[in-house]
Amino acid sequence: MKPRVGVSACLLGQAVRYDGASRPQAWIRDQLPRYAEIRPFCPEIGAGLAVPRPAVQLVRGDDARIHARCVEDPRLDVTDVLHQWAAMQAGELQVLDGIIFKSRSPSCGLGTTPLFNEKAALLKTNFDGIFAAWVKTNYPELVLCDEVCVEDKQGQELFLARILKEW
Repeated sequence: MKPRVGVSACLLGQAVRYDGASRPQAWIRDQLPRYAEIRPFCPEIGAGLAVPRPAVQLVRGDDARIHARCVEDPRLDVTDVLHQWAAMQAGELQVLDGIIFKSRSPSCGLGTTPLFNEKAALLKTNFDGIFAAWVKTNYPELVLCDEVCVEDKQGQELFLARILKEW
């Protein structure tokens, strides 16, 4: 049996992004399955959002809460459905050894997602997406990274060493 790794589905070539595209990463798609059982996920699809769909961004609301809101129409707020979907993943997350997230994503970004204020001014560029933040808080023992961390051989070897050690 191999360690289990959750992977943002777009990194595996699945066309689940808001624009109907994917962002396949060759090592994750072609090499990682030799070492780990891959469990694809997409918080937006899991939460019932369509493909394609309006682009969303993270916004610190006037209530100080972080929201995932539509860029073109800020009245469209998908924060609650993303949180609800995340809470339903507890069983799946308990069997994972690691996760590779999509960088800069409003749901999956791991310290790389832009955060805006209500007036669309950029506040930070190093925020966590809704799902990534939830995972970090609730499953601190999981090995977490994004596709940028495994772009080179050193990052790939480090990730494999960490998940194999945990396993």
